[in-house]
Amino acid sequence: MKNLYLLFFVLLSFIFSTQTEAQNFQIVDKSPHDIVYYRKTNLMPPLVKVLYGRPQKNGREIFGGLVPFGEVWRVGANETTEITFYEDVIFGDQEVKKGTYTLYAIPEAEEWTIILSSHLDTWGTSSYKEKFDVVRVKSKVRKAEEIEVFSIGFKEKGKVINMIFGWDTTRVIVPIS
Repeated sequence: MKNLYLLFFVLLSFIFSTQTEAQNFQIVDKSPHDIVYYRKTNLMPPLVKVLYGRPQKNGREIFGGLVPFGEVWRVGANETTEITFYEDVIFGDQEVKKGTYTLYAIPEAEEWTIILSSHLDTWGTSSYKEKFDVVRVKSKVRKAEEIEVFSIGFKEKGKVINMIFGWDTTRVIVPIS
């Protein structure tokens, strides 16, 4: 009988310990990841895919504050933003071969430098190295209605696809063709 109680206690301990372990989830990112695609039509494979973290403004000063002017920024939050081109493209005014790249920017008040890097699977900007730059493209800053959450989108304009970065009242557009 004593062994039966011991066995019952051990089984209960095992059941409750596995249930509590199963409930220990990681804390959810404050800047969740998102994916945006550009497809010519829903029936066609994508031309471009961007995987990025979406930080929130939360009442902070963004450009020139949280994101300092003149310093490399990972264009989002957490892991470095990755962009995949499924065919060769003209990014801004420069040719880029199909493939996956990391996306950085050097924001300034009036103009950004957008950088495609061949150094993949990185976090933040600590591993950014200029020697991996594939292209650098300049783009003017535009002002628009405030957006709380950093966003990347695409808008077709004739034969050009504009990739648009938007956060706070800042918009930056890079043409892709």
